[in-house]
Formats: sequence, C-alpha cells, structure tokens
Amino acid sequence: MTRKFLVALAVIAIPLFLAACGDDDSSSTSAATPSTTSSEASTESSTTASTGGGGGETVDLSETEYKIDPADSTVKAGSVTFNVTNDGATVHNVEIEGNGIEEQGTDDLQPGDTGDLTVDLQPGTYTIYCSIDGHEDLGMKGEITVQ
Repeated sequence: MTRKFLVALAVIAIPLFLAACGDDDSSSTSAATPSTTSSEASTESSTTASTGGGGGETVDLSETEYKIDPADSTVKAGSVTFNVTNDGATVHNVEIEGNGIEEQGTDDLQPGDTGDLTVDLQPGTYTIYCSIDGHEDLGMKGEITVQ
C-alpha cells in the first residue's frame, strides 16, 4: 500500500509543480505589433492618413529643417493621432489649430525623439506647424483637411 500511495502522490504533485512553474503572463501571449523605422516611415509619402487601431486615424509626421512631411493630410472626422518624429538636427515640436482648437501637440523634441498628439477633430481645415520661434516662417507648416 505504501507504493500505491507514493505513485498517487507523484501523479498529483508533478502536474501541480509543473503548473506552478508555468508562465501565465498574458502579455507573453499577445501578438507583437510591427514597428516602423524612421527610414521606412520616410519612404511613405502618402498624404492620406492610414487607419489606426482603436477606431481613430493615425498620421505619421517627420520633421526636419524646415519642413513637416507630409505637409498636407486628409483624415476622417474623429480621433486622430499624429505620430511625430524629429528627423532633423535641431529641436522641433508640433502644434495644431483651427476650428476652435489650439493645442500644443508635443513637447519640444530633440533630434531623434518622437512624440504623439491625439486630437478629436471635426470637419474643416486645420493648420499644423512647429511652434519653435521662426520655424513656421521658414516653412514648417502644413494643412490638415478633416472630412
């Protein structure tokens, strides 16, 4: 009877031990999202925003001396996220205004830094620009058309 008891104990204990050692972290089973490098983003020259997750649209913006690329974009009304990358050699940022909105979009971005701005936009035309002194006058501006 001792042998049967030990076998029964092993049958119960081993699965419990293995279960305790397992990884139940749900983030390890989630799908990884693909990333886009700045060189890949700069090769995309579409002026229409891509549809992002969560029901909103996403516009990838690259800032250099002294332009915003793409300068003009068309998006659907609703939540729009601007993913901004400073691909330049000096500090830049993004601000959007129009139709009653004036919102500092990002902190000042050092060269190589990125920042996001999510705004709920109604149909109309908005101006997007770098608010660092003099940058807008040097051409760092564009227009967002919301349909």
